[in-house]
Amino acid sequence: MLKILIVLLAFLLGPWAGAAPARLTILSYHDIADPGTAHAPGQAVSPTAFVRQLDWLRNNGYRFVGVDDILADRSGVRPLPDKAVLLTFDDGYRSMYTQAFPVLKLFKAPAVLGLVGRWMEPAGGMVAYDGHPIPRGELLSWEEVRAMTASGLVEVASHSYGLHEGIPGNPQGNLQPAAPTRAWLPAVRRYETEAEYGRRVLADLKRNVVLLQQKAGRAPRVMVWPYGRHNARLRELAKQVGLTVGLTLDDGPNTSETPLWGLRRILMEPTMTLQGLRAAIESRATAPVDGGRPGKIMHVDLDYIYDADPAMQEDNLGRLLERIVAMGANTVYLQAYADPDADGAADAVYFPNRHLPMRADLFNRVAWQITTRTPVKRVYAWMPLLAWQLPKGHAAAADRVETLAHAQDATHLNMGYPRLSPFSPRARQVIREIYEDLARTSTFQGLLFHDDATLSDYEDAGPWGRETYRSWGLPASVDAIRSSDDQMGRWTILKINALDAFAMELAEAVRLQHPGLLTARNLYAQVALNPRAEVWYAQALENSLATYDFTAIMAMPYMEQAKDPKAFFDGILERLKAYPGALDKVVMELQATDWKGGRPLSSQELAATIQALYEQGVRHIAYYPDDLFKNHPDAGVLRPVFARGPGQPKD
Repeated sequence: MLKILIVLLAFLLGPWAGAAPARLTILSYHDIADPGTAHAPGQAVSPTAFVRQLDWLRNNGYRFVGVDDILADRSGVRPLPDKAVLLTFDDGYRSMYTQAFPVLKLFKAPAVLGLVGRWMEPAGGMVAYDGHPIPRGELLSWEEVRAMTASGLVEVASHSYGLHEGIPGNPQGNLQPAAPTRAWLPAVRRYETEAEYGRRVLADLKRNVVLLQQKAGRAPRVMVWPYGRHNARLRELAKQVGLTVGLTLDDGPNTSETPLWGLRRILMEPTMTLQGLRAAIESRATAPVDGGRPGKIMHVDLDYIYDADPAMQEDNLGRLLERIVAMGANTVYLQAYADPDADGAADAVYFPNRHLPMRADLFNRVAWQITTRTPVKRVYAWMPLLAWQLPKGHAAAADRVETLAHAQDATHLNMGYPRLSPFSPRARQVIREIYEDLARTSTFQGLLFHDDATLSDYEDAGPWGRETYRSWGLPASVDAIRSSDDQMGRWTILKINALDAFAMELAEAVRLQHPGLLTARNLYAQVALNPRAEVWYAQALENSLATYDFTAIMAMPYMEQAKDPKAFFDGILERLKAYPGALDKVVMELQATDWKGGRPLSSQELAATIQALYEQGVRHIAYYPDDLFKNHPDAGVLRPVFARGPGQPKD
């Protein structure tokens, strides 16, 4: 076993790759008006603040650039200057001409102007601006647009013709962004097909390109994605009509690796101070995960919300939203699957799909309500990697992970639930399609891979596993592999990497619909406490830190039957100190219930644990489960600590 550990450490220890430096900052403005008089006060920057911001940028060495400069840099013709800044203006407010344009001329600052064709076409009257009527005169006239483009400073971009609005995105009627959403069609009680979606979106993109070419004198080449939302199909269709540059509202830096269709912008809000602008730019340059926000995470069972009675289900959802607000959470890990028989494998899911029964079309509804009705910034879809219980008769139902029949060794860890083999091409394709269906039908911001992303040191002994091991240069027999410490070490490392690679393959499939997706995975505490556990679970702390955006360590001392909970937590933190920056990427996931003892943990104990972890430098805390019906944990006890977060003084 010692040889195994040496081999593992030799392969697994290594430097983390550094992030590429930020090369371009893009600012997203809307209305340049005093918020007290603006139609959308939350998007208005006052004229004085606007002037001060441009003045501060110039005086602090930032250089204003245009789209031509960005394209010249990407083509290798001319590099961008240091501290390059592109200014963009969405929606076509008239203040762009009356307030911003004179300042742009003074500072010789290029800008991109995103126009929505449906709002621009009427000559007068009222316009349904993002669902709210405003006078047409509040938006630019075509004469003003042409005057600005004639200056050479302003480039007109497409902001879609009519996709800057909400359409029904689920049977419950939630209005969701029209561009990436597959519309729910109430008249026929179904979602639009991929072909219908493509025709709808392409017709809109074409219509706006033609309109802007006719009215502004030049076909646009930049697409300002409505609400910052896009997907692979949208990008493909936009490219067909000449829109090769795309602007989002995603977090993160713009480096040389950032795709042109996904350039990130900082949203300029009325509360943005010069100090805040500096912090926003500098924090983007360092590329912190999720903007560096400490995670205050509730891990929620959707099974608690589901009810066969739709009215009761909506009541449960309302309770959940109230509880999230009461707890002060900013992130939710939300179950997307169902396990009615409690065998640890998903028998059904909460979204339309090709392979499993749909218990209810509920995940999208709950995720959308959470992100629009609470302060939560990210909802992660909590999904199994391998633990899928396919219906009887399904072609891949029997392609399961096989455990050696004679695995009776006292050290053997029985994973406890059925899983599909990660080495079966048929099973992998089914799992990928389940994830694709989740991504197409739901809106969410992250993926949490369940604790089933594991193979014991007696698995997978099935035919697909044995064939894979042979291709790795190992014996096609788990018993034969186990007979050699050297082979065991190599086998373990390769299994760890194979599981992580499959998880990343699934994440990339989801990113086709949700490009800004973050990833997290559950990691067994023993893997963080004892390097030997890597062999037992085919999980490794170092690999997890390098592969996923976040590693959620199941820091649950009672589940692990730890004699001293404090020593248990101290042991995990001591291991994490070996990896610089690890606490920026580690979630300490705590238990709110002692399952083995058959009792809920006291809210006071949970709060004290959270406080102690914050004091030791932990940044991200999650807890599970949350019982909204019994108010456990007690929000009144937990929130003062949980919501305050790390580094904040006690009340």
